[in-house]
Amino acid sequence: MRRVRTKWGQVSNLSSGPLTIARCNRLVVRRQRRENIRMPSTTAYGPVSWERMIRAVEKVRERLLRATGALESAGVPYAVAGGNAVAAWVSRIDEAAVRNTRNVDLLLRRADLDRATAALAQSGFVPRHAAGVTMFLDGPDAGARDAVHIVFAGERVRNDDLTVAPDVDDAEASGGFRILSLDALVRMKLTSFRDRERTHLRDLLDVGLIDANWCDRLPVELAERLRQLVDDPDG
Repeated sequence: MRRVRTKWGQVSNLSSGPLTIARCNRLVVRRQRRENIRMPSTTAYGPVSWERMIRAVEKVRERLLRATGALESAGVPYAVAGGNAVAAWVSRIDEAAVRNTRNVDLLLRRADLDRATAALAQSGFVPRHAAGVTMFLDGPDAGARDAVHIVFAGERVRNDDLTVAPDVDDAEASGGFRILSLDALVRMKLTSFRDRERTHLRDLLDVGLIDANWCDRLPVELAERLRQLVDDPDG
């Protein structure tokens, strides 16, 4: 007779014979039934909904337009950064290559934060500062995923960043709001260079907005990062 411990911590007596996985599973099931042990619950999935998928994309766009519209009306300088800026640039070349994003990232000067806070509050956004990130939640019950995230111009997003974020003046009007210039956007993505940023840079490479020639116009450290993606896009 052998004794083994199951995943729930009980000790079971097993008769002699080969202890196969299938046999062990049968013994565990018997013990569950005998002692009325409940299996851990599993996540219940709802049906696939095209409407919800489309709505998720529309909500991000609406949030972006509402936030930028509020800043425009208040005369607060800003620039759209992040995935929405990448999507805007990619759409100029190939709309089929546009990647949706759930993030709304805006570049602001810290000196304008109070004015921006007042303008965004009038459009229903709630200021929040958490984990070193300044954001504006899309309503009192919203979470960080439903928020506008702020990057401050002329400052490092992280202490170990190679360069500071560009100024809001390094932008241009496009599609109803102001987006970072391509040069400033690329530098920001190369500075952060996390997996998400590398994906965005690949998108820009794929449609020909940037290429190996850009390495000559960048600081050495950023040029090396771009060269990595040019030489090994999947790396």
